[in-house]
Amino acid sequence: MSFKEVKQLLIEQFGEEIIVGEETTGLQPALLIVPDRIADVCLELRNNPATYFDFLACITGMDYGTTANRFGVVYHLSSIPYQMQLTLKISREHTRNTDNLPVFPTVSNVYKTAEWHEREAFDLLGIYFEGHPDLRRILLPDDWEGYPLRKDYQAAEYYKGIKI
Repeated sequence: MSFKEVKQLLIEQFGEEIIVGEETTGLQPALLIVPDRIADVCLELRNNPATYFDFLACITGMDYGTTANRFGVVYHLSSIPYQMQLTLKISREHTRNTDNLPVFPTVSNVYKTAEWHEREAFDLLGIYFEGHPDLRRILLPDDWEGYPLRKDYQAAEYYKGIKI
């Protein structure tokens, strides 16, 4: 199934508003999905016998920069039986306030491996995944302040008296 056919399948299943854009200039084309429907889209792509995207290879959190005030998530899906890959992207504007994190729905109910990937995006970028069963830091200590992969992160000089 081609990229265009996958796009058409999603439009037929969810309506034209499900796709807010597409990127076709890179190495792998991507569909830009309405953020609140990402779990529904992933479930359809996993369960549909025409696509069977049965493997979530990676989730990447994105900080689009301090002037854009936008955060996003990139999903790399693979269909092992059909030997296909697909990239899905979601994003939304958000103030850079760390007391009020950007929120996206979890896909851990569709792909179990998303639990670890989403924890990493939470830990390093401060992206909150609503509905995640165990969203907590995975790489940094629980008492670490801030999110080190954010574009505006200011690294501390010391952590518990130890120079960083």
